[in-house]
Amino acid sequence: MSIVVKFFVAPDDTSAGLALRTGPGRACESLPYGNFDPEEAVIEWECLLAGDRFEELVEAGEPRIVAGQDNDGCLVFALSPRLSTALADAGPSRLRDVAVAWAQLRAEDGEVVDTEIAEAILGDLAGLVSSARRHGQGVYCWVA
Repeated sequence: MSIVVKFFVAPDDTSAGLALRTGPGRACESLPYGNFDPEEAVIEWECLLAGDRFEELVEAGEPRIVAGQDNDGCLVFALSPRLSTALADAGPSRLRDVAVAWAQLRAEDGEVVDTEIAEAILGDLAGLVSSARRHGQGVYCWVA
């Protein structure tokens, strides 16, 4: 699997959608990662943090696609308000527990996600969400 994943801050869906072809520009605060399915991950994180059920979130249309929906190209989606709140409110020990649980979920599906990397991703993302919220902005994800 070779996927480029960038979580980034944008003021609104329209602005976030502009990142579709080339990714978020340098003007956007962003976090680059790779080699995991971010659409599935954000749903799993919301389940682990907020107690939702995976199937319910998928049926509700999460994650919400902002731009691009074909299977061959790039995609931009928004983090849900509930996930954003849960990330911003979670302390380091809670994020560590969620990282361990997420790594175990991925292992059950045959994927290897190092728990230290999972903890770093969630911690960095929680910081990004907190920063975005202070500025009245949202967090989005660009996938290529």
